[in-house]
Amino acid sequence: MSHTLTVGRLVQRLRNLDPALPVFLAVNPDWPFAHTVAGIVEGVGPTGPVVYIAENGQEDHLPAAVRDELNWNNG
Repeated sequence: MSHTLTVGRLVQRLRNLDPALPVFLAVNPDWPFAHTVAGIVEGVGPTGPVVYIAENGQEDHLPAAVRDELNWNNG
C-alpha cells in the first residue's frame, strides 16, 4: 500500500463519520499531540499536483487509544 493518501481515499474514509466532528492532525509519534487544522490548499509538489492540509497549532496530548490505533505505542 502506498504511503501517500489520495483525496479520494481520504473522502472515502471520512464519508461515514459524523460531519459535525472536529478534525485534528496527529503529527509526531515521538511527541504525540493533536493539532488543529488551519486550511486545505491545492498546490504543486515535487511530483505534481497535491493537496496540503495546514496545521494550526497544538491542541492537547493525543489520547492513548488513538496512539495505539496508529501504532505509536511509545507515548
